[in-house]
Amino acid sequence: MKYLSQLLDIILREIGILRRNHIYGFCMLVFPVLLVIFFTTMLREGVPQDLPIGVVDLDNSATSRSLTRTLDAMQNSRVVYRFANITEARSAMQEGKIYAYLYIPEGTAAKLLAGRQPEISYYYTMTCMTAGGMTSKDLKTIGMLGSAAVGQATLTAKGASEEQIKAALQPVTIDAHMIANPEGSYNYTLTNVFVPGILMLFMAVLASYSLGMELKFDTGKDWLARADGNIIVAILGKFIVHALVFLLIMFAYQFYIFHVLHFPHLGGTWSIVRQTLLLVLGSLGFGIFTFGLMPSMRMSMSISSLWSVVGLSMCGAAFPVAGMDPSLQAMSWLFPLRHSWMLYQATVLNGFPVIDVWFHLVALIAFTLLPWFVLRKVKNAMLNYVYIP
Repeated sequence: MKYLSQLLDIILREIGILRRNHIYGFCMLVFPVLLVIFFTTMLREGVPQDLPIGVVDLDNSATSRSLTRTLDAMQNSRVVYRFANITEARSAMQEGKIYAYLYIPEGTAAKLLAGRQPEISYYYTMTCMTAGGMTSKDLKTIGMLGSAAVGQATLTAKGASEEQIKAALQPVTIDAHMIANPEGSYNYTLTNVFVPGILMLFMAVLASYSLGMELKFDTGKDWLARADGNIIVAILGKFIVHALVFLLIMFAYQFYIFHVLHFPHLGGTWSIVRQTLLLVLGSLGFGIFTFGLMPSMRMSMSISSLWSVVGLSMCGAAFPVAGMDPSLQAMSWLFPLRHSWMLYQATVLNGFPVIDVWFHLVALIAFTLLPWFVLRKVKNAMLNYVYIP
C-alpha cells in the first residue's frame, strides 16, 4: 500500500510537469499527429504515379505513335515531352525535367513488319532509384509489347489459332503473388516503419530529457524523496505517465491505419497490442539507459536521437540487412527499431507465429529492462551531480 501511494504521488507530480512544460505537449501530441498525416498523405497513392518522361520519335509511324500512347497510358509514367533529337532529351534529363526517355529510330515500323528486329533504346536516371526503377519497368514493357504486336499480326496472317499465338508469344505464364502487400503499396511498408521509428525517437529523447530536467533544476532530490529514496518506484511513477500517453498515441495510429485506411494485416489484435507495447516500453527503456550511461541531458539526448535516426536505416525496411556488410549486420541487433520492425512484419503483416521471431521479442524485452543496469547511476546523479550546461 505504501508503494502504491508513492507511485500515485509521483504520477500526479509528473502529470503536473507535463502540463506546465509545453515541449511534452508538442512532442507527445502535436508532432505525432502531424507526422501521421504527413506520411499517410504523401504516400496515399501507394506507388509513384505519372512520373514525367520524354519520347524521341524519329520514325513517326502508326506503330511508334501507338507505342507512345500506350506508354502514356501506363500508371507510373506520363509522356510530357516529345523531343526532336537525343540531345534535347538528354538536356531535359540533366535539368531534372524528366526521369527517362524513349528513343525510336527511323525505320522502326518497317523493320518490324519485315521481321528484321529493329532496336529501340530507352534511357533512365538512377539518381532517384524509385523513379528510375518505375520508369525503366514501363519502358521495358513497351519494348516487349511492340515486338509482341508484330508477332501476333504475323501469326494471325499465317492462320495460327489464338492458343497457338499465346503459346508462341508467352511460352511460360508467370503466376506472381505479393504476400501481405498485394497492391505493392509503399504506404503499407514505409509508413509502418517511418512513423513508429520517429515516434521511438521522441520517446527515447523525451525519456532522457525528463531525467535531465530533474538534474538541471535540482528537483531530483524531491522526486526521490517522494519514493523514500527507492529509485525503482521513482522511475516507475515517472514513466508510467509517458508510457500511457505514447501507448494512447500508438493505438490511435494503429486504429487509423488499420480501420480507417484499411492497411492489410494478417495478424490479430493481440499481435498489434503486443508489438506496440514492446515498442513503447523498449524506447523509453533505451532513453533511460542512455541517461544512466551519461547523466547529462545534452549528451543523453544526443545519443538517443542519433541512435534512433541511424536505426531507420539499420532496421532493414529500406535496405535489407542481409545485403549489408557483415559488421553492419551484427550492429543492426543493437537498434530497437530493427527488432520492432521484424516483429511487426512477421506477426502483424504476415500473421506468422511469434515463435518464428522469438529472438526479436526477447531483444525488445531486453531494451525494456536496460534501465535496471543504470538505476544506481541515475540515483547517484540526482543526489550528487551538479548540472553543467
